[in-house]
Amino acid sequence: MAVEVFDHTADIGVRVTAASLEELFAEAGRAVLALVIENPDAIELRHTVTIEIEGEDLDALFVDWLRELIYRIDAERLLLREFSIQLHNRPRRLRAECQGEKADWTRHRPEHELKAITYHQLRVAQTATGWEASVIFDI
Repeated sequence: MAVEVFDHTADIGVRVTAASLEELFAEAGRAVLALVIENPDAIELRHTVTIEIEGEDLDALFVDWLRELIYRIDAERLLLREFSIQLHNRPRRLRAECQGEKADWTRHRPEHELKAITYHQLRVAQTATGWEASVIFDI
């Protein structure tokens, strides 16, 4: 598994690789957290939440997953870093058990504010070695 951050004008992009599609979604979730705060490993696993979403296709499901994580950060101040992902009717339904804690901005130093996810250069694809996704966030 790997995550690579790349600059894109006033935005920031992430490229994620993983052996399975479920791991790809989990790794992308961890990438969101790594963009939002300086030290994601400082997040304690105090709360567990279940997220269930549906998408029209794989790309939409991937974007909706990341949007949901950004929403949880903005609306609930919930920083999630561990994910157990289940995909059903591949790739239309996602169920995730997520662990993390409420943000304490004195302890969790902010890095970027993620405003939105763009479909520009969005890519979720199977490769010879697993799965790869590229996504750009508006910051």
